[in-house]
Amino acid sequence: MAYFDKVKKGDKLYGLVFGKGKVIEVFEDSHYKMMVSFKNGYEVPYTEEGIPGWGNFKKQTIFYKEDIDLTDVDFTPTKKILSPKKIIKLREKKKLQVRLPSGIWTDCTKCVKGYIEDMLEKEKYHLFRKKK
Repeated sequence: MAYFDKVKKGDKLYGLVFGKGKVIEVFEDSHYKMMVSFKNGYEVPYTEEGIPGWGNFKKQTIFYKEDIDLTDVDFTPTKKILSPKKIIKLREKKKLQVRLPSGIWTDCTKCVKGYIEDMLEKEKYHLFRKKK
């Protein structure tokens, strides 16, 4: 039995990438089980196992809101704003972390390259930090 076998339209979920979400559509005869809408406007399809239909994910990234424990997740703000030059240098050395829209810090090697480029172009340097 998959994690989202009994998902219903309107269920409240939490995605590790985009944060709070809500099921807006359930598909019975499809590779994807549901479509989830997030507060930032993104709509993402997910399989029964909670794997998103975008990116290079092989693990579950979305959970029922009441099932997820975020006490061990790092949400702390960055203490030092990095320069664009330092961000690029840290990314090349694989020592860069990025803050996801959910507020969780993750390794930049897991991010889509375009996301990093977009954040640099928009001068959102506070979304990056050196890996601890």
